[in-house]
Amino acid sequence: MKPLALMPRATAAAVHTVFSDIDDTVTTDGRLTAEAYAALEQLQGAGIRVILTTGRPAGWCDHIARMWPVDGVIGENGAFYFWYDHQLGRLRARHQLERDERQAQAAKLNAVGARILREVPGCALASDQFCRIYDLAIDFREDVAPLPDAAIDRIVALMKAAGMSAKVSSIHVNGWFGDYDKLTMAHAMMSERYRLDLAAERSRCLFVGDSPNDAPLFEYLPNAVGVANVAQFSGRIAHLPAWITAAPCGAGFAEVARTLVAARA
Repeated sequence: MKPLALMPRATAAAVHTVFSDIDDTVTTDGRLTAEAYAALEQLQGAGIRVILTTGRPAGWCDHIARMWPVDGVIGENGAFYFWYDHQLGRLRARHQLERDERQAQAAKLNAVGARILREVPGCALASDQFCRIYDLAIDFREDVAPLPDAAIDRIVALMKAAGMSAKVSSIHVNGWFGDYDKLTMAHAMMSERYRLDLAAERSRCLFVGDSPNDAPLFEYLPNAVGVANVAQFSGRIAHLPAWITAAPCGAGFAEVARTLVAARA
């Protein structure tokens, strides 16, 4: 990973879309700082598209798509994307599955969650599980005492044994039935909403993240950026980003925004 300060100005100036994780990337210690929120506004003000990609639930994504200065939100690790249609004055959504398919999965998710809670002492259902549609989120350090790597690995193993996809974020292990992820829905959103081929636009799109579940986008986008705290997961991330900020979390995200806006100026 190279320091973001060394990114060529021409590379930064060419970026038209920023994808970004939320937890410990835009937020800091679980809080959205004024600096990070202002950075989102600055990117939009400079004409740069902002799409958040997160493991957080549909309930959160509804609020974020309506209230934050963003162009859309890919949520629950790629299960859907939401955006606010300003012409119609309402929230719009694109889902991986139809409603009846989503409801059919609910019992299976509950059963896997119950087994994990029995077999991995100290973990808990994420506090936001009640507003999730597609996935099961197991908390290993947000509202519980931090668990060791062995416990996190056991949670992942139990999910995979049940036929689920599983990804580790900075705070949760997320599991779902299906082979989609943040990257697959990013392709869909760019094509369907903006008539852009993400494969052809890779060099002009940038992703900002911090944890193992960001690996697909770190690998795919040549100018992906890790905020400084990504270094703590370096041994658990299959593909590291090309660039790294000097500051962690939301301050690192603001560093990215300043770099891109200054290059455009």
